[in-house]
Order: sequence, then C-alpha cells, then structure tokens
Amino acid sequence: MRALRVIVVGGGIGGMAAAIALHRRGHDVEVWERAAAVGEVGSGLTLWPNGLRALDAIGVGAEVRSRAMADTEGGIRDRSGRWLTRTDTEKVADRYGPVVAVHRADLFDILRTALGEDRLRLGVTVTGVDIEDPAVQVLHSGGAETADLVIGADGLRSVVRTAVCPHARPPRYAGYTAWRMITEPQPDLRQGGQIWGSGEIFGIVPLADHRVYMFGAVNAAEGERAPDGEFSAVRRRFGAWPDPVPRLLDAVSPDSVMRHDIYHLPDLPTFVRGRVALLGDAAHAMTPNMGQGANLALEDAVTLAALLDNGELDDALRRYDALRRPRTRALAHRSRRIGTVAQWSWTPAVRARDTALRLMPGWAMPRAFARALDWAPPA
Repeated sequence: MRALRVIVVGGGIGGMAAAIALHRRGHDVEVWERAAAVGEVGSGLTLWPNGLRALDAIGVGAEVRSRAMADTEGGIRDRSGRWLTRTDTEKVADRYGPVVAVHRADLFDILRTALGEDRLRLGVTVTGVDIEDPAVQVLHSGGAETADLVIGADGLRSVVRTAVCPHARPPRYAGYTAWRMITEPQPDLRQGGQIWGSGEIFGIVPLADHRVYMFGAVNAAEGERAPDGEFSAVRRRFGAWPDPVPRLLDAVSPDSVMRHDIYHLPDLPTFVRGRVALLGDAAHAMTPNMGQGANLALEDAVTLAALLDNGELDDALRRYDALRRPRTRALAHRSRRIGTVAQWSWTPAVRARDTALRLMPGWAMPRAFARALDWAPPA
C-alpha cells in the first residue's frame, strides 16, 4: 500500500500506539491532542499478556517490562480481609505470559519517545470530521486539514465517533464512581489484589518504583462529589479497611487523588465509516473490572496497522471492523457483568457472591480471562 497521510485524533495509549505502528510502516502520521501534554501522571495500569504482545508488535514491549512490576500475587478478599480467591500468577504467566503493572506516566514516556515529538500536535481541539470526500477533512480549532485516513482515539466523549455513528447512544453511567491515587515509595510490597465489600471495592497494585497504585469504587449518584475534598471521602470509606489499606492511605498526598464516574459505551453498529476508524474508548469504552480497557486499545492499534499492510485501505477498514467489534463487544459485556456483581450491596447477595468465590476452583478465574489473554497480533 502507498504511504498514507494519517491523522490520529487523541493522544491516549491507543492513539499513540496506532501512530507508532503506522509511522514504523512508512505512513505520514500526526497525533492531535487537545491537552497541552500527553499522559496521565496520577495512576497506574495493569498490562495483561495481550496488551504486552501488542506493545511488542510496535517495538516497545521490552522497555515497558523493564519499567514495570511483574504481578506476583493477587486475588480477591472480603471486607474482613479473608481471601475469597487467589490468583495463581505463575500459571497465568506459564500459559499466557506475564501480567505487569506500570505507572501511566512511564508508559506515556516510552510511547512519546518511540513516536517522536515532531509527530505530536498539542493543544489542538477537533470540532468535527467531514467524511463525505475520499480525502477526509478534519475541522479543528485552527481551521481544517485533510488526510487519507483519520483514526478516532479521542476517548469516551469522542467527537470523531459522532461522525462515524451519528445516531449512537451516549455513554451510560455504570452506577458507581472511582477514586485513583498513588502512594509515596513504600517498603517492599508485592502483594496486590482487591477487597470486595458491600457496594464498595478497593484495589492495590504495587509498582516497580516502590510506589503503590490504588483505586476505590463505590455506588454513588452520577456527578456526586465530596464537599470536603475527595481524599476525605476516601478516608471515610476505606480508612478502617483491612491491612495494608490504612497505612497505604497514610502515604497518599491528598491533592493527588483523582475521581471519575464510571461509564460504558452502548454497542456501536460499526467502528468505521468511509476512511475513518475508531479505536479504544471512542469505539468500546468499558467498565474497568477486567482491566482490559487500555489493553484492547493497544490491540486495536496493532490490528489496524497490520491490516493496512495487507490490503487496500477500504478493505482493511472493513476487516478491522469485522475483527474488532465482536471481540471488544464480548469483553465489554463481560466486564460490565463482573462490575455489577462486584458492586452488589444487598447483604444476602453479597454473602452468596462471597461464598461462590470461596468455592471457586483455582483454575476458574484464569479460564474466565482466557478469551482476552489468548489474543495475538495479526500476521
């Protein structure tokens, strides 16, 4: 295929990965990002084997692993601190490959370096996309430009999605909100996992630099915020939870706590229209309960670039939609179901859930994730 002029709208993980993959294949690529910088500094990220394979495919997997913490122990505990289920990470690694945790800022640093600063256009707000002509026109805060291919990687509230699926249903609130935070460096902590309560979850993810990424999720009204600050709300909710939660909260800077309501995107009828393609949250925003959001965005990026290598543009886009939409839809539905169960608050249902988890055989949890972890980049 001839070299294409490609505009990637959105400088998130999926958008940056797509730009790297396409640039390395000889295409003329720019990433347009409305923020003044790419990257998120206050949270961590779990990269599953499928996401790491995608990073390998764009040439940065080894560096990501060198700056990440391999998942050594995890599982789910109940509100008293008793283990409900343990994850055999060695078996997962033997079967699928390692699971690692990385600071998002480190991942973005790697991606930005791999792409090159000259391929980034920051502070550009895209206002619309005209996809009627063979050369797509992108309208933005400084005017308009054309491209052979436009990739919408602009997240949950995607402008590009409006052009691809003008009648798409808006994102839906999942019924719970989440705080994210990172501690100061801690004594060696290698045991992560989640604690499930009644309408509440707390997660612990050790990072390679001895800091710890944590998240808490609670059932709440959409848009609700704490009048005395979000860290105060976290303390009230989780300050008396089982060890090591209280001591880890002591190591968090109150001003660094972020809060986001959780949404999912109803199924789209297509990920492509004309010469415009959607990826990541713009295409299939999902609840975080399987930890697959960023990993699937990486898959999208690598798949699209590989298909463009193996066929004409229009055919490659059709194949991209045919491959990615069924897979991401199935995993998004599963993640939402897990989130519903995890956030149960009715006492009899919580007891039944916890009992079922205690009785679950050790192989059941990895098998539940097999459909996600078995993915490999297209040849």
